[in-house]
Amino acid sequence: MSTGAYFTPSGGLPPQTQLLTDRAVFTDAYAVVPKGTMRDIVTSYLPFWTGTRVWVLSRPLSGFAETFSQYIVEVQPGGGSEKPETDPEAEAVLFVTSGELVLTIDDDPHVLAEGGYAYLPPAVDWTVKNEADEPVSFHWVRKAYDKVIGLDVPDAFVTNETDIAPIAMPGTDGKWATTRFVDPADLRHDMHVNIVTLEPGAVIPFAETHVMEHGLYVLEGKAVYRLNQDWVEVEAGDYMWLRAFCPQACYAGGPGKFRYLLYKDVNRHMKLR
Repeated sequence: MSTGAYFTPSGGLPPQTQLLTDRAVFTDAYAVVPKGTMRDIVTSYLPFWTGTRVWVLSRPLSGFAETFSQYIVEVQPGGGSEKPETDPEAEAVLFVTSGELVLTIDDDPHVLAEGGYAYLPPAVDWTVKNEADEPVSFHWVRKAYDKVIGLDVPDAFVTNETDIAPIAMPGTDGKWATTRFVDPADLRHDMHVNIVTLEPGAVIPFAETHVMEHGLYVLEGKAVYRLNQDWVEVEAGDYMWLRAFCPQACYAGGPGKFRYLLYKDVNRHMKLR
């Protein structure tokens, strides 16, 4: 049974009486994909999956964000895949937002409930199935793993965000914290997918401007986000997609916590050719 701790889209279509005005925007520095755009008519199906549909939130685009793709996957009872990944160079993170997923890694089954998190290295043998009576929804972040001579490929692992204590940002009295699923000093990993939590009224007090690309899916709450030169309002279910060096800051509006799932590429030299 879903607790509704994280926003999960349900699809459907708006009525014919709804105004066309919405918050969706795509610029050369960032995109905002609001929850209202995640309707039935923009879902896709995947090879070798049954009882499954996906919303594609982002994908590599030349001249924009180029390192990753991110899906919201909805699997009906009995659905899943024995061959979910067709690219042997792709690594993945799965994060469950509602329902229950059985993830099998090298013949070892794991049950991922809401908040369940899995890292899957490239070429690992994994399958997924929904053995429950309700649909399961999860985020699937995919990246082509950037191998480095002398560094091993990371191991697969499964955890839940409730089992990891958030780490407060220095000087914030715990009002801005990050749930880190991977040790930042572990150079085997070339991407991080974390959860950022800001208490009501907390801020990111400077315009972060950096080489890492971002995908930010709002799990809970609402905020005003500074993206490049614009302030945009975002809420649970919205997705932000940022190219490298897009200035970014945030003010959490309350009344509850503002939390988002954050992708970024890390720990590798910049490609020169």
